[in-house]
Amino acid sequence: MKIGVSLYSFHEYADDASLGIKGCIDKAKEFGCEGVDFVEFGGGLTQEEYLLKAKEYGDYARSAGIEVCCFCVGSDFLNRNADEEVERVKKLADVAAALGAKCMRHDATPGYPNTVRTGRSFDAVLPILADSYRRVTEYAKTLGLKTCIENHGFFAQDPERVEKLINAVGNDNFGALVDMGNFACSDADHAYAVGLLAPYAIHVHAKDFHKLSGMLPDPGEGWFRSRGGNYLRGSIIGHGNVPVQQCVDILKRSGYDGYLMIEFEGMEDPLKGIRIGVNNLRRFMNH
Repeated sequence: MKIGVSLYSFHEYADDASLGIKGCIDKAKEFGCEGVDFVEFGGGLTQEEYLLKAKEYGDYARSAGIEVCCFCVGSDFLNRNADEEVERVKKLADVAAALGAKCMRHDATPGYPNTVRTGRSFDAVLPILADSYRRVTEYAKTLGLKTCIENHGFFAQDPERVEKLINAVGNDNFGALVDMGNFACSDADHAYAVGLLAPYAIHVHAKDFHKLSGMLPDPGEGWFRSRGGNYLRGSIIGHGNVPVQQCVDILKRSGYDGYLMIEFEGMEDPLKGIRIGVNNLRRFMNH
């Protein structure tokens, strides 16, 4: 396995007023990463401009000796018109291809708003989600690009739901981006969840969280609540309560040999948080 980092982890450093995306790529190289994930960066750009900027960033990363691994984008096939959303995400697949990425992660949906009181279950909307993902991945395959769903966004976060969706799509070009930390948001056991989804893993995010019981008083700024009401705060890899070492070992035993991409969401300075996280993750990998 190799270590990389999502450019999302650099937070405000990715802004043009700071290091910018290219400067963050340089930092990733300095910290010993071999790859980066991109997130959407096309605000205000036409599709043609977006494609040109993507090629520029992809070329820059490769010139720095960094592989472009995944393009991570948002999508919502329930609260937006599904046909229109599929076409919009296909255009983002074109951007992923221009970056030179190997795969693209796009979301399913955050679920219906609380005002919708019927047909809210995951199983009830599974056919809509599966059809939308299938159409996107069939298009992406023509670009040489795999697509995947991350356990992300609460509604499609449980490992059982992710597995069910992957099998409903039923396309070998589609799989899972397994985020070992995000399972905390649905209160799932991390080791169980990673073990369940490891056979479907196209890509992996390494993430850690501080966790406190929802029975305790609100710890204040920087914390948010899981679906079950527990308190979570982003952590440096190895400093939190996610069993990162165990998750890495599970992935190894499953035969996964791709990237482990750090996603840092802690309150510490991102450059410090990423650097320490890379060193800790490397030690876990070599354990």
